[in-house]
Amino acid sequence: MIPGSHPRRTILKAGLGGFASLSLADVLRLQNQSLASESRAAASERTAVILVWLRGGASHLETFDPKPQSTLEFRGPYSPIDTNVPGIQICELLPRLSTIADKYSILRSIAHTGGGHPAGSLQVLAGDPDPQDKLVPVLPDWMSIASYLRRDSVRGLPNYIAVNPVDNYDNFTIAGPTYLGAAYRPFSVVGDLSNPKFEVPNIGMPAENLDRLQRRMSLKSGFDRLRSGLDVSGTLDAIGRFEGQALSLLTSPEAGAAFDLKQEPIEVRERYGMNAWGQQCLMARRLVEAGVEIITTEFDGPLCGRVANWDDHAVNHHVFDANKFRAPLFDQAVSALIEDIYARGLDRRVLVVVAGEFGRTPRISYVASSGGGVASAAAGVVQPGRDHWPRANSMIFAGGGIPTGQVIGATDVRGEDPIDRRVEPGDFLATIYKHLQIDYANVAIENFTGRPVPILNSGKPIPELTRG
Repeated sequence: MIPGSHPRRTILKAGLGGFASLSLADVLRLQNQSLASESRAAASERTAVILVWLRGGASHLETFDPKPQSTLEFRGPYSPIDTNVPGIQICELLPRLSTIADKYSILRSIAHTGGGHPAGSLQVLAGDPDPQDKLVPVLPDWMSIASYLRRDSVRGLPNYIAVNPVDNYDNFTIAGPTYLGAAYRPFSVVGDLSNPKFEVPNIGMPAENLDRLQRRMSLKSGFDRLRSGLDVSGTLDAIGRFEGQALSLLTSPEAGAAFDLKQEPIEVRERYGMNAWGQQCLMARRLVEAGVEIITTEFDGPLCGRVANWDDHAVNHHVFDANKFRAPLFDQAVSALIEDIYARGLDRRVLVVVAGEFGRTPRISYVASSGGGVASAAAGVVQPGRDHWPRANSMIFAGGGIPTGQVIGATDVRGEDPIDRRVEPGDFLATIYKHLQIDYANVAIENFTGRPVPILNSGKPIPELTRG
C-alpha cells in the first residue's frame, strides 16, 4: 500500500454504489492522500502517450518488417510496398500507412525472453525480466507508474484512461498498478464505440438523471450528519469533499463532451472507420486533446478473426487470411490517428506507440484448425500459422517531437533475430518515461513491504526516438 493510503470505505460504495466497484470519489481521495511527486512534469508542456496494443502479438513480417528475399517457408504470400519515404518499405496490406511513413518511425529490432503472452506483456509493459508466465504482475506497468508520478488532484478528467483496457490475457492479468494501489488503475471505457447507442456510463449524465442523483446524495448526507458527532477525525468531511469532486466530474459538460464521439463530424468518424478500432482511436485523440496524459486502447475482439486476438497459431487462424481480414481496419484507424496528431498540432506533445507483446515465428507452421470461422478453416483442415516469437518484433512511434521517416534496427533475412541495434524492453520503457519527463534512472517507489523499488532496472532511451 502506498504511504498514507487507506482501505476503501463502504460508505462511498453506499453513496455512489451505482457508479463502479471503485468509485471516482475513492480514486480522487486516494490520489489526493499520496505524496506530491518530485518527478511531475512541468505544467507548461504536459506530454502524453497513446498506446495502441495488439493483444496476442502481431506478425512483424506481415506488417512493418517484410522479408521478400526469404524462402517460401518464411516469407508468406504478401509483398512489400514502397512508402512515401525513399528506401522504406512495409507490407502491402498497409497502403494507407505507406503514404504517411514520414510521420512515424519503425523500430524493427526489439527483442526479449518472454515467450508466453503473460511474460511477454509483463516484459514490455512493466520491465519484468522473468521469462516465466505469472497469473498476476509483481511490478506496476508503465501506465500506472506514469499516472502515479504525474497525478494532479485538480484535473477535470482522470489522467489514465483505457479505451478497451490492456488488462488481461485469458485468466492472466498482464497489466496493473500492483503496489501503487487501486487508485492508479485506469478509468476504463468498455464496449463497441461504433454502436450508435454507445455511451460512457455516468459521465456528463443527462439532466433527467441529475435529480435522482442529487436526491441520493442528499439522503446520504443526512445519514452522514447523524454520524458526524462520532467522527472526531474529520473523515466524513474529507469524504464529502472528494465526493463533491467526483460529482463534479460525473456531471461536468466538459467531461461529457470529451467522451462524446457524436460531437465529431460524421466524415471524421468515417475517416477513422465506423468500427470498434477506428472509434477507439478517435476517442483517444479526443481525450488527449481534453488533457488526458496516459491513454491505452487494445485492438482485439471480432475484428481480429475467430479467436478475437492476434495470436495467429495455425490452430487459431489461417495467419495470412487473418492478417488480410484485419489489416484494412488496422491501417485505417492507426493512419487516421497519426494524421490527426499532426494536423491538430499535437505532434510534439503526444507520442503514439503501436506495439504488442512479441512478433511471430518467421518459419510458417502447418497445423489442423481447431474450429472454423472468420479467418480460420473448418476444424481439422490444415492451415498455415505463425507462433510466438519474442526474439524479434516491430513497433511504430509517431509524434512526440521525435524524428520520423526512419527505421531503427534491422533483423536478418528471415526476420528471426536483430542484426543491428537490438533494443530491449527496458530501452522501450526508458524512451516512454523520457517523453513523459519522468526521471527513470533515479525514481523509486515503495512496494508493499516499504522497500523502494526503482521504476526501471535497466535500459536507456532509444536515441533515435527522443525529441530533437
